[in-house]
Amino acid sequence: MVACPHALASQAGVDALRAGGSAIDAAIAASGALAVLYPHMTGVGGDAFWLIYDARKNAVRYLDGGGRGAAAASAAWFHEHGHGEIPFRGILPATLTTPGAVSSWVEAHREYGRLPLRRDLEAAIGYAREGFPVGERLAGWIETSAADLAPHPESAAIFLPQGRAPRAGTKLANPALARTLTALAEGGRDEFYDGEIARELACFSKEHGGFFDAADLRSQTARWGEPLRSSYRDVTIFQTPAPTQGFTVLEMLNLLEPFELHRKPYLGADTAHLMVQAKQIAYHDRDRHLADPRFNEVPIDRLISKAYSDVQRGLMDPARALPWDRIPSYGSLKGDTVFIAAVDAEGNAVALINSLYGVFGSCVVAGNTGVVLQNRSAYFSLDPAHPNCVAPGKTPLHTLIASLAFRNEKLWSVLGCMGADGQPQIHAQAYVAMIDHGRNIQEAVEAPRWLSGRFALGEARDTLHIESRFPSETIEELARRGHALDRWGDWNELAGHAHGITIDPGSGMRMGGADPRSDGAAIGY
Repeated sequence: MVACPHALASQAGVDALRAGGSAIDAAIAASGALAVLYPHMTGVGGDAFWLIYDARKNAVRYLDGGGRGAAAASAAWFHEHGHGEIPFRGILPATLTTPGAVSSWVEAHREYGRLPLRRDLEAAIGYAREGFPVGERLAGWIETSAADLAPHPESAAIFLPQGRAPRAGTKLANPALARTLTALAEGGRDEFYDGEIARELACFSKEHGGFFDAADLRSQTARWGEPLRSSYRDVTIFQTPAPTQGFTVLEMLNLLEPFELHRKPYLGADTAHLMVQAKQIAYHDRDRHLADPRFNEVPIDRLISKAYSDVQRGLMDPARALPWDRIPSYGSLKGDTVFIAAVDAEGNAVALINSLYGVFGSCVVAGNTGVVLQNRSAYFSLDPAHPNCVAPGKTPLHTLIASLAFRNEKLWSVLGCMGADGQPQIHAQAYVAMIDHGRNIQEAVEAPRWLSGRFALGEARDTLHIESRFPSETIEELARRGHALDRWGDWNELAGHAHGITIDPGSGMRMGGADPRSDGAAIGY
């Protein structure tokens, strides 16, 4: 089974499984297809992080495909050029870090792939070369982003044909990306990071005053590591470690566990109120500590310990919203990502998160490669005293997370979502729905959702955005307790795309969930 935010990409993953591929082949096939079909949310110019369950070894492995800061990256450069923060769009964030996703695709394939890489990327190459139908969401996001895409000729040529956003139902192609994907399929990692593609990327960066060069690209590699692990009631949950914010999910659930949410009404005010406070406390820790662990010590073991949560729980107030100025948390809910869940016949599983960060990333397409470059480096701090301060070779704090969960030491769930700072909040809401209230994966991902934080300047940092499908008494009680509400309609795509697969412990059958807020599907056979 494969589940992800575009049905054609899920089908590409399932086709790889039918051809004899592993869950890893399926995830690469789906991720490659999404780079073409969902170019506003992901691409080969972005970053990726993996959790892989090796069924034969009964082990979970973590793979870090985060891009690294260029050798020329420094906070001093930005200060000297009059920047108080790293720009969100344009050539500067586009080239401040290298693209990391491709190195992770190739490394995961080297370790676990059964099909040739060209077979995995077959669907992506075909859609890029021949074109694909533009959906309502993509058409809308191109129109919304047109002013940011238009200044870059290569971006405008692909996404603004005839100088305007394509309407839904028209065909969109990216033949330059088809050539890049073909070269990658035939030449592997070296072609992308040390071959003709790398030379074009480096040349484009140099010509436009960017940061990364050929040496920076050559140095980009994916890194294996240890995932994070904790428990919530009878479930063992694995999350991606630093530099990702995966620990915040585990800290939130640790804070919530003694409140026995399974004894409180599903979608009731008590549950939402307590979860928002757990989020605020965990994000406060994230903002103080999270960074690239190769550069700074990140006290993850302490932050995800039950003992630490027992102390921090004293900050929670069952009656009133926590004042933001007492326990501040920063960041932004604005960001776009794709999550892919895949499970093969042998029980191997992948939780893969792949992103450009903002909508269309930097909005910069690198020369004739067809590659949209990410703007993930905008998440770096320019404060030299902060552990997340930009530095050469450093990966910025990442909102990207992925999750696997086990019951009785058997794989039970593969779960993930888009949504920048919203991702841990969505993970926690889905786990509470499934673990505490017995909802299946589809019910969990389509349930009404809230997100705490702000999307843009001008909004209060503690705004609680909430879909109106929550019971009216829940919404009114949250307002009474002091939450600053932004009352959404029944469904809002800004609430994120969540997808997942669960496995029945008795029969081994897979059940998939696809978020109606996306164009996705869960497809199995």
